[in-house]
Amino acid sequence: MRTLVDCSGALAQGLADIRLRFQVPDGFPAPVLVAAEAASRRAPTEHRDRTDRPFVTLDPATSTDLDQAFAIERAGEDLLLHYAIADVGWFVVDGDPMDEEAWRRGTSQYLPDGKAPLYPPALSEAAASLLPDGPRPAVIFTVRIDAQGQVKLEGAERAIIRSRAKLAYDSVRAADLPPDFGELAARIRLAEDRRGAARVDPPEQEVAAMIWGGYALAFRPRLQSETDNAALSLAANLAIADALLAHRTGLFRVMPAPDEKAVQRLRQTARAFGLQWPEMETLDQFERGLRPEDPKEAAFMLAIRRAGERAAYVPWREGQLPWHAAMAATYAHATAPLRRLADRYVVEATLAIANGRPVPDSASRAFERLPRVMAAAASLGGQIESAVIDLAEAVMLRGREGEIFPAIVTDVDERGARMQLRDLPIVARVKANGAAPGDALCVRLLSADPAKQRVEFAAEHQAAAMPPAAGAAAAPHR
Repeated sequence: MRTLVDCSGALAQGLADIRLRFQVPDGFPAPVLVAAEAASRRAPTEHRDRTDRPFVTLDPATSTDLDQAFAIERAGEDLLLHYAIADVGWFVVDGDPMDEEAWRRGTSQYLPDGKAPLYPPALSEAAASLLPDGPRPAVIFTVRIDAQGQVKLEGAERAIIRSRAKLAYDSVRAADLPPDFGELAARIRLAEDRRGAARVDPPEQEVAAMIWGGYALAFRPRLQSETDNAALSLAANLAIADALLAHRTGLFRVMPAPDEKAVQRLRQTARAFGLQWPEMETLDQFERGLRPEDPKEAAFMLAIRRAGERAAYVPWREGQLPWHAAMAATYAHATAPLRRLADRYVVEATLAIANGRPVPDSASRAFERLPRVMAAAASLGGQIESAVIDLAEAVMLRGREGEIFPAIVTDVDERGARMQLRDLPIVARVKANGAAPGDALCVRLLSADPAKQRVEFAAEHQAAAMPPAAGAAAAPHR
């Protein structure tokens, strides 16, 4: 769970309960730890020396599981991105205890008070992490980016690198980064705009203590350094996806666009926050103008991300184009192997095809098994995220029982009306006979129970006039 920060510790007991309820792993079995310690001492033997390249990492200040480092150079009008990825495949052997445990977990799971990592810290936060305390084995993908932001995989190799610096999003200076870092990110954004990509990067939610008592959900705006850094990963993943597709192999991320029902629900959510969304403007057009520093627009960005079907993994299939609607492109995951099991196999397949070798049978077999494993891990992560947000809402509203809140109905089904509070980033269900999407309600808070991660409302009466149609804002799921 990477979209909620609990600086005040208000969620501590509830988070402990959530960990217990969802059986979030606490540590690793002894055989896995033994295997990790042994693997951490494995000496690289198939790696070229690239320690002369000025690689750096850019992550949250406290991160120690560093998947990526980068260096950038000019090649005429083009830019060459040398994107180094933690060489997890060098340390983890198929069938060993670490591998078997990783297949059980699928991904790292995140909560505001810490994570349950995919691999033991001896690997994920030490030997395989691209920390600046010594040489590390890595896989370097070299990606060419032209002036229009088009990407192409130029090569892939196992190499030894040495990171020059561990840079942090909140303190990095332009002088710390490669001279063309901003230019590369701008080119990728230009290509996204031309494709009509609809990638939404909402800010993190925080549980903030209020000076008069109680708590509120707030938003930490996404920093420009985070956005630019994400463009580098995107460039590599797009180039890798194209290479895999051309060689008729691979594992891809696919996601359909929100359907018409979801878009109409988003319009009602936008209306609840008083955001102006012209009827003739599409969701893609509207979301490009959203400002994450505005709390209501930030909340709506979260709503967009949760509006459609979740992204899924699919293996290559003859005659099928794997398409990611938000990216408006064929897309793959390869740049976070310390945190996602699937990336390890995509990296191995890409290494093979970039060097004229057959894709290993182990990777091809994994591509068939991984969609189910990754879906289960994502489902667990989604349940954890939902429970954490429910907990945060209950903590925020505790003590306000009896208050009346304006709301608007965004959807109705057999479970009742789903409503969006107009002044808070909270979505909940309420019994409201005869309610229809777009109706205004006044609802009374009956209970806010952090122990059960639940809030309960009752409809008071149908509110009078709502402001004219607007657009964009919302919050959690359900």
